[in-house]
Amino acid sequence: MTRIDLHSHSTRSDGRETPREVFEQAALAKVDILALTDHDTTSGWAEAAETASRLGLGFVPGIEVTTRAETASKDGKPRGISVHMLAYLPDPNYEPLARELAATVLSRETRAQRIVELLSVDYDITWELVTNMLEEGATIGRPALADALIHLGHFENRAQAFDGPLDKHGPYYVATKTTDTLEAIQMIRAAGGVPIIAHPLGGVKGSLNRGDLPQAYFETMIEAGLAGFEVYHREVSEQAREWLLELAEQHDLIVTGSSDYHGIDGKPNRLGENSTEREMLDRILAQGSGTKAQI
Repeated sequence: MTRIDLHSHSTRSDGRETPREVFEQAALAKVDILALTDHDTTSGWAEAAETASRLGLGFVPGIEVTTRAETASKDGKPRGISVHMLAYLPDPNYEPLARELAATVLSRETRAQRIVELLSVDYDITWELVTNMLEEGATIGRPALADALIHLGHFENRAQAFDGPLDKHGPYYVATKTTDTLEAIQMIRAAGGVPIIAHPLGGVKGSLNRGDLPQAYFETMIEAGLAGFEVYHREVSEQAREWLLELAEQHDLIVTGSSDYHGIDGKPNRLGENSTEREMLDRILAQGSGTKAQI
């Protein structure tokens, strides 16, 4: 059986290992085909392709695009929700997409600087220290802030930092200004890419009626060109998975399984812990026309 993992991160965004190291770890984990999907950047693709070729692994170029869905809460009030969209095989030179990714990267940096300002009131953290935690040219996110706090001795690992001051509902949180989710789906399609929503309803507990996104919005995303769901992911509960699988069957969508690997010393996620069926990968390859996979 071919082990296919379609979600991983390197030091080009918030992973702890270089693209080369990620693929070397994939070989050790007996993963046959791996997608590198760094946040809002394609800068790791060349190194990933070279390493995959050397090791005899398959490589699927991807991006995890940061988007924001504008919907409504139960009481009808406007509600903005961060939605991560995995874009497989898009043309990295498609100008609207490249321009939007550049804008998001800049927004991420501005947001991180503001969070550091807020944190510095209570923690001895500086922007210089945070940037020292990053590989040159890497896309910045909250994990870099977590690494800085760990370096200072405030926490032992990223999970503790995210459960503490970097919690999304805490006083130090600042949202990123990003592309509208529906516009991102259409842009990825226009770039020849295949948009799959990452860890949908991830971490949601209890009744699905209160989910991060209502069913009506899922239907709207599908109408806009959403190709499928990353259903098999450690953050997607069994209840959410059943609901998503049912919706995917109704609309004949692609269903994937992935690790969301961030390195051995990153998140606890391990390469190959979830896998995508070859049939589903073949559907992605058939739809994607912006760039080529190495299979």
